[in-house]
Amino acid sequence: MDLTLVDEAKRKVRPPKRDWILLPLISLLTVCLLAGSTELLARRLFPEMATEGEDCMIFTDPVSGARGIPNSVCWEKIPEGELTEYQFNRCGHRAGMECGPKPPGTFRIVMIGTSFAIGMRVPREQTFAALLPVELSRRTGLKVQLYNEAIPFKLPDTIAAHFDEALEAKPDMILWALNSSDIHTQSQVAVLPAPASVRNLSLLMRLRSHLKTIFAAKSFAASVTAAFSSTRSATMLSHFLYESRSQYVKSTLMEDDDKVGYLKTEQSEGWQKRLSEFDRDAARIEAQAKAAGVPLVVVLLPNRAQAAMISMGQWPPGIDPYKLDEQMRSIITSHGGTYIDMLTDVRTIPDPQLGYFPVEGHPNGRGHGMFTALLASELTSGAVPALKATSPSQTASKQSE
Repeated sequence: MDLTLVDEAKRKVRPPKRDWILLPLISLLTVCLLAGSTELLARRLFPEMATEGEDCMIFTDPVSGARGIPNSVCWEKIPEGELTEYQFNRCGHRAGMECGPKPPGTFRIVMIGTSFAIGMRVPREQTFAALLPVELSRRTGLKVQLYNEAIPFKLPDTIAAHFDEALEAKPDMILWALNSSDIHTQSQVAVLPAPASVRNLSLLMRLRSHLKTIFAAKSFAASVTAAFSSTRSATMLSHFLYESRSQYVKSTLMEDDDKVGYLKTEQSEGWQKRLSEFDRDAARIEAQAKAAGVPLVVVLLPNRAQAAMISMGQWPPGIDPYKLDEQMRSIITSHGGTYIDMLTDVRTIPDPQLGYFPVEGHPNGRGHGMFTALLASELTSGAVPALKATSPSQTASKQSE
């Protein structure tokens, strides 16, 4: 065989040296184009605004704690939600009314709590704070008004220290709407939203700063994962994935014990300490309510993980979605307060997990409607004598007064 012909054939088969550079570059370019197209599609399907509702709130005042900025208005649009307005009155409350004396003949409920109670990510008219008094009025025949003093990160210790603010509104009843994060955080030192000056930076500057922070603190693989999780593509994929109850529950239970300890049948020492701190704060709050002669009613609003598990009717060994509810009942009733059990009724609601934004986690409009129905049923069942439901004829008679 002619070796010259063999060498020439090999040279013809072997790609030129430039291809060893061009082929990887073409592959990389293809990946970038696919990733960029996916991100553009995600941003179109899940748009958001640079501003947030938290722009109208102050979280850094060590004296007053978290509070709304009086007479302020903010707008936001999260990827999963709709355009939402946050309007605060002269007292810094998203109450839908001005602060001041209650109208004559009105049964006033003052609500305290955090982000679930204020209705974050949802237009005020869709929140249970706006819907509940209408439903209570219909069931009882009373003129019920709900004045909302809830604010994100206004946790039990701060509420206990400033409970006089709720009493100043001259309530006939105080409704304390809790959720699991109120027990989890248990401190004025929290992960607070970035100031508007940071969020309003150009997209390129924010991305550069964000990536620099991520890659400086983590390994390369972990940094890539963290960087991807901050993209709109990740939001879109997570949104569709978390629409599955089982996948959402599985993902939630993979988080560290510090976040999901409230679901464990055997809770860690850290969670037991949090419950002890909450017990102390609840005792202070209930003592002040009792001294003022105002009934205190407490409810635990379920989060999406609890609603999903209750909806499925099953959960892994060592997990109990009702655990925290039972603990809250025990603590509140031990100090003389009234506790409303909402979680037991959640199982009667078809697909209650659909009442939350799958990725962001707060209740959506459907969730607030669910809270309204369950709260109205429990509050008028006799747990609160003044709000006991009346017959249609009695309701008509009261409304005509």
